Amino acid sequence: MTYIVRTLACAAILCAALPFFDATQAAAQDPTGLDTVTAGRFDMGRMWTFEYAPTAYFSQTYGFQADSAWFARARLAALRIPGCSASFVSANGLVVTNHHCIRGRVVQVQRPGEQLLDDGFFALRLDEERPIEGMWADQLIGVHDVSGEVDAVADAPAAARNAAMDAIIARLRAQHGDTTLRVEIIPLYNGGRHSAYVFRRYTDLRLVAAAELQVGFFGGDPDNFTYPRHALDFALMRVYGPDGRPVASPHYFEWSREGVAEGDVVFVIGNPGPTTRLTTVAQLEFLRDIGVPATLHFFDTRLAALAAFHAEDPATGEALDLRNRMFSLSNTLKASTGRLRALHDAYVMRKRAENERILRDSLRAHPELASQYEPLFADIASLQQQKRAIGGAHHAFLLVTNPNFASATIRRALYAQMLVDAQARNAPADSVAAIRAQLSGVSDHPAGIERRFLVLRLQDFRRFLGPDHPVTRAALAGRTVEQAADALMQSVLGSAARTAAAIEAGTLTGSDPALTLGAALLPAVIAYQTEWSQLARQEAQLAARFGTARLAVYGTSVPPDASSSPRITDGLVIRYDYNGTVAPPFTTFYGMYDRYHAHGPDGDWALPDRWVPAPAGLDLSTPLNFVSTADTYGGNSGSPAVTPDLEIVGLNFDRNIEGLVRDYIFLPERGRNIMVDLRAVRAALEHVYRMDRIVVEIDSGRMR
Repeated sequence: MTYIVRTLACAAILCAALPFFDATQAAAQDPTGLDTVTAGRFDMGRMWTFEYAPTAYFSQTYGFQADSAWFARARLAALRIPGCSASFVSANGLVVTNHHCIRGRVVQVQRPGEQLLDDGFFALRLDEERPIEGMWADQLIGVHDVSGEVDAVADAPAAARNAAMDAIIARLRAQHGDTTLRVEIIPLYNGGRHSAYVFRRYTDLRLVAAAELQVGFFGGDPDNFTYPRHALDFALMRVYGPDGRPVASPHYFEWSREGVAEGDVVFVIGNPGPTTRLTTVAQLEFLRDIGVPATLHFFDTRLAALAAFHAEDPATGEALDLRNRMFSLSNTLKASTGRLRALHDAYVMRKRAENERILRDSLRAHPELASQYEPLFADIASLQQQKRAIGGAHHAFLLVTNPNFASATIRRALYAQMLVDAQARNAPADSVAAIRAQLSGVSDHPAGIERRFLVLRLQDFRRFLGPDHPVTRAALAGRTVEQAADALMQSVLGSAARTAAAIEAGTLTGSDPALTLGAALLPAVIAYQTEWSQLARQEAQLAARFGTARLAVYGTSVPPDASSSPRITDGLVIRYDYNGTVAPPFTTFYGMYDRYHAHGPDGDWALPDRWVPAPAGLDLSTPLNFVSTADTYGGNSGSPAVTPDLEIVGLNFDRNIEGLVRDYIFLPERGRNIMVDLRAVRAALEHVYRMDRIVVEIDSGRMR
């Protein structure tokens, strides 16, 4: 099918100025000469919102009637769950998503003696489906443009703005006839527009099935953000109603038996997390030089610390669920590595520069727009220079109070100094009590983790602030980093018990090393956070005006940056060149077993016992994973991939390493999203897990 779009409706100045991308050329190589780089029609992506649905584009490109009713059906069958996406796949509240989206919940529901991460979970009867405390799923039932109402109070005092937002929420709840609905007011185009999303939230979700971790995360970190892949990354839940029975879900995606073939279109519906495609080149350069390297350094060092502790004390590591924490860190680390690579890619930066040039030329061509918006570019660039000036502090203090990855002793040092300061200025009793509660609430890390976190933070002080900075001097006091860490471990703030005793005795004073550090650290952290937040506020204000400028030029033909709100994207199932060879559009169970036998029965490509040998009846030629050019991002995990008939064929679970550039630009000739083929899930349910009742439900709709 030819994939050239020239008819997308557009209330924009520049619609015809950008060339259109032809996905039939998806395997084409990037030009080697940067002087030949041009802006592309879809460089800013295809993460379409439902309120600005591309009805004409979908219909004319793919040859079916993508009208408002089609988009409504797609929207109502899709769900948002914490950090991920999901969808209804039966009329009885059955929900499918990725295993990695609920991996922590699997641990949460396990009972004494069970190891559900390793063994999987499979409810063979309806009454065995286990409640997941705190789990929820949101269904988008309405979207309303509230830009005028929000803009009217943009400069009003905070109390007036909050009152206006509350009024919008109350009105929309009344309009939809349900005061329990959730209403979220989401800025689009960096705040150039605002939409109110009305969600029905389901809060009684129960686990139905979850693959073994070794199958769901097959290939482990080495295969993460790569393709070909062979992961059965799926889980099933069910939504229950207030009466304790499965909820009726008339809007659901029927489970396709035929699946998709190479060249077919798929539509992926989900909640991609924030992207930065509508930023300026100056902002990208700051991310390249300061922002992303700081994140990379932090997560790389903290992951190494957790891994070393887990190897040293695996029993405690398992009790603390460190594997899940390390998986999350590893994922963030690898994603950040890909982002930094993209920011150092001359082709990517030239593409972004060309997009910016065209936008500026279009603004300059219209004096009324030029006078309003041309100064924005210089103003945003100036802010980046101011952020660079405090780049050292940004590195040194990044996530300094994070409960998972920061030293508990240093967190206590900050809160203890806050308490001392509050008491010295005779702060109100409730303020003092609140700070005391924060200090008392800091939990201990195991000693092996705490010491490693201390050493890393002290190294950060010395490296990024310099040896003569007051914080570094207070932290080290002429000692080595290791000696200083040992002294802090023995501090009154080195444990929750000693801290509680000191609070009770009123002895949070004196020459204790952690208190000495807190006295130097707190003002430095406050100064950094104050300046950083001020710059961030200014940048957000400029970004909102920048979004308005883009709307003036492009209208809504260019989608807004992702915002963890529902989107729909389109793409073709198509192979691509990589590493001197060709990546196939599909992988199969044959490939999974090939990797198992090639790498041996241990490590990242091991298989659980029930999978070895291959169970009888399991057709190893069944497609397991597949790729497409759909525009997905973090938050799209668990997203349903559907056909024009709205049959579900796959679950988005990853991107290839080339697709990590999507934070900044959409290049479908490079990137692919990776999906679990639901033909493999159905085969596993039937032949491996013996969940015949679920197979019957997805095939016929009958629940048993």
